[in-house]
Amino acid sequence: MSLSKLNGKRALVTAGAQGIGLAISRELLAAGCHVFVHYYRSAEAANALVAEATKLGQRCACAAADLTEPAECDRLVAEAVAFLGGLDILVNNAGTMLAKRLLAQADDAFWGEVMSLNLGSMRRVTRAAVPHLAAAVPKGGGASIVNLSSVAGRKGGAPGSLAYSTAKGATLAFTRALAEELGPQGIRVNAIAPGLILGSQFHVIHTKPEAIPGIVAGIPLGRPGVTEDVARATAFLAAEYDGFISGATLDINGAAYRA
Repeated sequence: MSLSKLNGKRALVTAGAQGIGLAISRELLAAGCHVFVHYYRSAEAANALVAEATKLGQRCACAAADLTEPAECDRLVAEAVAFLGGLDILVNNAGTMLAKRLLAQADDAFWGEVMSLNLGSMRRVTRAAVPHLAAAVPKGGGASIVNLSSVAGRKGGAPGSLAYSTAKGATLAFTRALAEELGPQGIRVNAIAPGLILGSQFHVIHTKPEAIPGIVAGIPLGRPGVTEDVARATAFLAAEYDGFISGATLDINGAAYRA
């Protein structure tokens, strides 16, 4: 499939100014998308991306929002739609582990925070975006949602990642169920499950450098992934707005995990 199909499409990327999200934003811009970038704290990086895109003649804007707040999610989508003139693609990338805690340490407040950030934010943004995605279907031939999960959602993560792994597993179930619900409206919903991706903020914070060689030794391709690996896969699924792929999960892990 040629990613030229994305030329002129309108995309919202959550947490799109750093790590994997930044690579996704850049990949979509390179494919010709008009992109609205959400950020939480990365204002400098988001504005730098907008300036970079503007120099290349691409339409790009950004806005901050706390995606654990429903009103903020509604405002973000409204601002994106106002700038873009509609919405064809939603990439739900926001989420992180927050901290490593074993079951005994993961109290209700921590568990709720992890779920709200990883699963709740996706649900809230998607709920606000669906009417606009549906409105784009008749003219554009379809619309596309791509949800970022993790290999931890496939097989569980290392000790301390119980809440995060549960949220990312739920992301996969959310994707499958939503694909069935939104299919009749012409909206396709898919997920990406990355493994070890160096350059992502997640592994900078949560993976010890000395642990990386051991992880890489278990990857059949013999190397860690990079953010561009995830970005290319995300752009492929985004380009499936009028295709026949929906309810699927694309694993990006060098064959370390095989479903």
